[in-house]
Amino acid sequence: MTQNEWDHAAVRMFPPGIPLVTVLAGVVLQWLWPVNPSLVLPAPERYWVGGLIVAFSFLGLGLWSVLLFRRSGQNVNPWKPTPQIVERGPFRITRNPMYLQMVLICIGVAVILWSAWILLLTPVCAWVLQRYAIEPEEAYLERKFGEEYLAYKRRVRRWI
Repeated sequence: MTQNEWDHAAVRMFPPGIPLVTVLAGVVLQWLWPVNPSLVLPAPERYWVGGLIVAFSFLGLGLWSVLLFRRSGQNVNPWKPTPQIVERGPFRITRNPMYLQMVLICIGVAVILWSAWILLLTPVCAWVLQRYAIEPEEAYLERKFGEEYLAYKRRVRRWI
């Protein structure tokens, strides 16, 4: 595959940077304009709940997906060519487990920090990931794999 063939997607960003910016923006906004949720979850409980969300997201979606990619000879970077469609593990229930992981980690951190701002910014994070990473990747995969990828899209939802 030539560079021109790969230049498909125009994934011009580092996808993990989007949730990082989301969390940092939420922390800054909380500092500038504090929003205190009316429901208060005590510190020990929120650390456990948020920590479990982060751990499940990281291990159950992220790390497992990366391992499946590496076993199939793929690179996790969205700007590298894809030799095949992975349909095992979390890819059976979501076409984008690594991006879903990023969104869930934002939710987990929002719970840990009890930050309404991070929670409010998380849908924006998901939209940016979908618009600037997922949609270009899907267009590339449709061009490269044709009906095989279209059949996969019919079987497996984009997020969950």
